[in-house]
Amino acid sequence: MTAELVLRWLHVGGATVLLGTGAGIAFFMLMAHRTRNAALIAHTASVVVIADTLFTATAVVLQPVTGVMLAHSVGWSLAEGWILLSIGLYILTGVFWLPVVWIQIRLRDMARTAAETNSPLPAAYDRLFSIWFLCGIPAFLAVLSILWLMIARPAF
Repeated sequence: MTAELVLRWLHVGGATVLLGTGAGIAFFMLMAHRTRNAALIAHTASVVVIADTLFTATAVVLQPVTGVMLAHSVGWSLAEGWILLSIGLYILTGVFWLPVVWIQIRLRDMARTAAETNSPLPAAYDRLFSIWFLCGIPAFLAVLSILWLMIARPAF
């Protein structure tokens, strides 16, 4: 197996982890939220925070590393249009993902408190969940766009 093939495998695997974990987290958080069951939301959000830490954060760090190494190995210039656009979309994704991580922790904590005190979820929970959900849309679309750019490598 060549170094280039290993780098491609690592880079595509990382992209798959980012897309898959992001989609899974969004699905499970949305399904838990819809129940309005504070204990279930708290548990789901706890697992989501762990998944984001283990999988998403690791892939977020490794993607640029494997991407630069792969481009160097293949002979692609980092100034190629599709690579520059991918980098820009990657940064955009991060701009939306970083607040989402903080929001997930806050949602978890609010749901835990509501469950422990047998209280309804506070209004702040619903406001933060709306922001969390809305931040996910451009981040998810950006990741899908990056995947398309990786595959198509259009000339700009």
